[in-house]
Amino acid sequence: MTVRGIGESVLRVEDERFLTGHGCYLDDIEFPDQAYAYIVRSPHSHAKIVSIDCAAATKAAGVLAVATAADLAEDDVGSIPCSLRVQNRDGSWSDPPPRPLMAEGVVRHVGEEVALIVAETLEQARDVAESVTVNYEVLPANVDPARATDVVTPLVWDSAPSNVCIDWEGGDREAVDIAFADAAHVTTIELVNNRLTAASMEPRGSIGLYDDKTGCFTLHATCQYVHLLQQQLAEWVFRLPVDRIRVIATDMGGGFGMKNFPYPEYGLVLWAARRVGRPVRWIEDRSEAFLADNQARDQVTSAALAFDSENRATALRVDTIANFGAYVGSRMPSLPTTENAASATGAYAIPNAVSSVKCVYTNTVTIGSYRGVGRSEAIYVIERLMDKAAGELGLEPADLRRRNLVPATAMPYTTPFEWTFDSGDFARNLDDALVSADAAGFAARREVAAKRGRLRGFGIGYYIDNSSGPGEEGADIRFEEDGRVTILVGTFSNGQGLETTFSQLVSDQLGLAFDRIAFVQGDTDQVVFGGGHGGSRSTEMGGSALRHAADRVIEKGRLVAAQALEVADADIEFIGGRFVVVGTDRALDLIEVAAIARDPDRRPSELEESLDTHQQYVRQDASWPNGCHVCEVEIDPATGRVEVVNYTVVDDFGVIINPMIVRGMVHGGVAQGVGQALYEDLVIDRQTGQVTSGSFMDYTLAKADDLCDFTVSFNEIPCQTNPLGIKGCGEAGTVGAHPAAMNAVIDALSHLGVTHLECPATPQRVWRAIHRS
Repeated sequence: MTVRGIGESVLRVEDERFLTGHGCYLDDIEFPDQAYAYIVRSPHSHAKIVSIDCAAATKAAGVLAVATAADLAEDDVGSIPCSLRVQNRDGSWSDPPPRPLMAEGVVRHVGEEVALIVAETLEQARDVAESVTVNYEVLPANVDPARATDVVTPLVWDSAPSNVCIDWEGGDREAVDIAFADAAHVTTIELVNNRLTAASMEPRGSIGLYDDKTGCFTLHATCQYVHLLQQQLAEWVFRLPVDRIRVIATDMGGGFGMKNFPYPEYGLVLWAARRVGRPVRWIEDRSEAFLADNQARDQVTSAALAFDSENRATALRVDTIANFGAYVGSRMPSLPTTENAASATGAYAIPNAVSSVKCVYTNTVTIGSYRGVGRSEAIYVIERLMDKAAGELGLEPADLRRRNLVPATAMPYTTPFEWTFDSGDFARNLDDALVSADAAGFAARREVAAKRGRLRGFGIGYYIDNSSGPGEEGADIRFEEDGRVTILVGTFSNGQGLETTFSQLVSDQLGLAFDRIAFVQGDTDQVVFGGGHGGSRSTEMGGSALRHAADRVIEKGRLVAAQALEVADADIEFIGGRFVVVGTDRALDLIEVAAIARDPDRRPSELEESLDTHQQYVRQDASWPNGCHVCEVEIDPATGRVEVVNYTVVDDFGVIINPMIVRGMVHGGVAQGVGQALYEDLVIDRQTGQVTSGSFMDYTLAKADDLCDFTVSFNEIPCQTNPLGIKGCGEAGTVGAHPAAMNAVIDALSHLGVTHLECPATPQRVWRAIHRS
């Protein structure tokens, strides 16, 4: 196979493995003599555990162990911490309680872990769970985040008065108040960001092993952050040196952020493996996933946008109540606060802004990361405000946006929240999207639709997504004796095609044959350091680390080649995978040089090691992928059903390594963003806390036949904050699609006086809006 360069649409090398049934997912991993775990979960959203009787379960056939929180306490097993704190507006720091592996005296949401059964077979463990008798004293539940701070609302935690976990504010309130006082027009909006579940194709699972000779654990888990999981299990749960726990993640059927952080079940299978002396396996079923997986969004927002007499936005005010559920995910505190504020003003030159966020506890499943978290919620608010303001001002939504977009000449541009956009041409993306979507022909298409009895709408969603902020990442390049090259990365691919992308990058940088590159990820014993995957960081961070590693390989290789060819270092240049003596045909290829460098007797004395290289990449600034989505819908007024009929995207992802893979990422993101707008809603009963859309009979995902073909194109404006010029692309489709789809629906209904509709725009909700008008 030949060298593959940056910018080529190379077919994904991992797909042959997946399509021929040779992938290795968690369910494919089997160990001799493995046992099976089943978890007894709370049927109540809030209750005291008066007693737990496990006597019958302990005596049942096939049972190896039964455990409750008391058993874990006897073994000094700890809890999962929230590893990130945020400063409250009063100067104090958030300090949420840790998440126990099993409920300790009180259950705080439906589905919380209460008891663990380990048996010879899964069927035995599941059957025996019925004999565990838990005596609950049901308590009043706090389920509605909008009412969580009311005086009469029950407390989830005694340590959190008014159920407030974080009370945060960013921006300049005084400047905003002055701008609103001077405004020629103010648009206000109240909206709900509906609760979602990730519904990844592969549910979560874990297999724990314990070696009693070494005292070491091994965990196979569906986890996107293996090093974070290793660190938290070692330091907080088992209180061991980090190297005593190995975490391995293999192929994964989707994660979308839901699989980022530690879950109680991962610690439980390790404890169980040590207790029974055998591998212990736990894999959730789909019904369990609706109760146990971290969920997403669930925010209530009031916002206002002020304009001057020239229709330029002068100030933004946002007040949000963000539901955290019963526990706080490991790194959640920053996501509805500082991360949300980073995108709060969108791509617009709004000089003044303030964002106030109360993160509240409720007796519901933990809210965690999900594709575009923080940015998606923020962009939905500002894009709905822009559309609503355009209607009130009598302007075309595109014209109002164009008037307020940050101009390319203003780059780098610093927002009121002190985040800096390094590059971009927002107006160009908007105009290109409108041309590609044939905005000029929309009026005619609307007339044709009306003759067929359909309501047609046109919606714009301009997004900007702070991707991969400050942090570090590691990568290794290792030369094998058989001439192959192995790259080891601390990021993680759970469907994004990183095996192809990273191989393509190294092939381009080092002139290596594409099929001679092997890829290793997701193993804390093999990969020294890693930040995992989340926030669209993998290619940007891992790719930049690989770029540094490749540069170091070339630097060391030049010394080796110079000595071997008996010339000065300065006379060697690296071209197309070969070290060439300038002005001659004398050369050595990289693999030959690597073989020389492997021999201590042949490599230069100043080189203490082979060409194998580990490099860390550290960055201080985010990248800012951005772009414009245009959605057209048709509505059947008789049923309220919404059909997406045209969809156009113009994205700026900086330098693109593999356009085909990026298009696929955008397609998937759009499906999920449209899903939130039109279909998905994880409904929780406001009285009992029961999940009432707890299966795919009730929770609707967008299907292929719900969507049209997508037109996706790119304006590649290189990022200035990383060596590859890349801007993260993984979440952008979701962030832009949600407002574009909702704006299209509301535009279709605007002639009826409809100015706002909550998500999702289900047929019932749309039909009611039509008949109320």
